[in-house]
Amino acid sequence: MTAVRATATALVVQHGPNGGPGRWTDWLAEGGLGLDVVAAYDGAPLPASLDHRALIVLGGAYLPDDDTRAPWLAPTRTLVREALERDVPVFGICLGGQMLAQVAGGTVRGAYGEPEFGSTPLTLRAEAADDPLFAGLPEHPTAIENHVDRITRLPPGARWLARSEHCPYQAFRLGSRAWGVQFHPEAAADRIRHWSEERLGRHGADRARLHRAALRDEAASAAVWRQVARRFAEVAATA
Repeated sequence: MTAVRATATALVVQHGPNGGPGRWTDWLAEGGLGLDVVAAYDGAPLPASLDHRALIVLGGAYLPDDDTRAPWLAPTRTLVREALERDVPVFGICLGGQMLAQVAGGTVRGAYGEPEFGSTPLTLRAEAADDPLFAGLPEHPTAIENHVDRITRLPPGARWLARSEHCPYQAFRLGSRAWGVQFHPEAAADRIRHWSEERLGRHGADRARLHRAALRDEAASAAVWRQVARRFAEVAATA
């Protein structure tokens, strides 16, 4: 693959040691977007204000306002608000998507509804047909899920893009440049091997079985989320 020179940089907030940007690092670079990854969970400081062309907030085992266990969430929310106010492109993944929804006036509930783990079929809604990132994607892509918390009400004015059988709010857009997803488009199947077997077992899920299923779906799934990553990079590069 020919290297692509980054023309813009996104600030990436990471919430745990196994929750980095994964395969999106290379896919975003293909669209001209480099990453400035801040390991906030490990004490790395977040900037007081956003001096990047985009903001990406990754997933983690917290609710968006779990400031006691994760004190960096408060400054992360400040950055999300700033990005929305300034129309800086945002992509929130799992916890990041929940945070985007909550900051903008939606609601999030912990340990609510049926958990989702591993490769999961999604359904794109009609509203996705003209979305800058989701337009033209397969109607039923799969994506890796790893959540027990969820968005229970979208923010006012949000455009609802995708759902799954057990979790309605899988993807949404705010304005023209802010997206939140419940799933993990950045995660390849092998990330499942690092998940806690004890935690999965409490919910009746088997890690090895989840891994095998994700491997079967990986090629088709990767093609979809690579396209979304490159489109987001292009949005950021031209913002």
